[in-house]
Amino acid sequence: MNSFSIKDLESLSGIKAHTIRIWEQRYSFLKPQRTTTNIRSYTCDELKTILNIALLNKYGFKISHIDKMNGDEIADKLVSLTDSQARQEKLINDLIGSTIDMCVDNFELILDDFIKTKGIEKTISQLIFPFLERIGLLWQTNNINPAQEHLVTNVIRQKLIVGIDHTVPLINVNRSVLLFLPEGEYHELGLLYMFYVLKGRGIEVLYLGANVPVRDVIYVANMKKPNELYTHITCVPGNMKLEKYLNQLPEQVPHIPVIITGQLAQSPTRTLSPHIQLKKTMQEVISHFAQS
Repeated sequence: MNSFSIKDLESLSGIKAHTIRIWEQRYSFLKPQRTTTNIRSYTCDELKTILNIALLNKYGFKISHIDKMNGDEIADKLVSLTDSQARQEKLINDLIGSTIDMCVDNFELILDDFIKTKGIEKTISQLIFPFLERIGLLWQTNNINPAQEHLVTNVIRQKLIVGIDHTVPLINVNRSVLLFLPEGEYHELGLLYMFYVLKGRGIEVLYLGANVPVRDVIYVANMKKPNELYTHITCVPGNMKLEKYLNQLPEQVPHIPVIITGQLAQSPTRTLSPHIQLKKTMQEVISHFAQS
């Protein structure tokens, strides 16, 4: 059984902890348990409640009015939201709820419905990545069981692989990119997404996958001579010498630029070679590869 801190609720809902405390005092929809040291603890249902209430409040419903609604009325109001951004945020909340409840069928249904209407690329950029950014906060604090993480990430992985298999580029360009994850890094979704994007744009992809020793990256790079090396770093073990690993690439294959996205690019605290380019967003990477 998951339990969540007020910080978790703040991170996932966007509602400040101070505001959540005020809501608890004035309204009845949140009744957290407290430890002996007076630390609040929230249930799965309370987390889902605050996500729904925060969404309705963001799009014009007063908290005092929401407090008087029962669960069915709240659900009806959520369904009635017409703003496209609001509907997208609702689906992300639904993905979070399905993850917490381990409702894999419902999780997959949400993705399948969106893929049918919007396509796999928009599903990834508008649903999957925003979902991963938010739920990742819980994974980092160990408030989501690893089994819950594996269930949903494997569903996402399957969708990406199907998307890659069915992608037929309209043109082929004279460009190739080697995709890999460093040793100790197993979070493959960002890499698979870039595989999908590059293939769709006619760029040849050399896909090494996760947990690749640096010598293997260097070997393939020297043999195949790609135009760029690309990796998406979500998280690596603390004992992994990531800086040393990455800096070996421009030393051994100085003629090939290295492109990095992910957590490292968000807060670059390491001393990296000038031949390594950090891109903060996937859109920056896509724009980079779109250049001739």
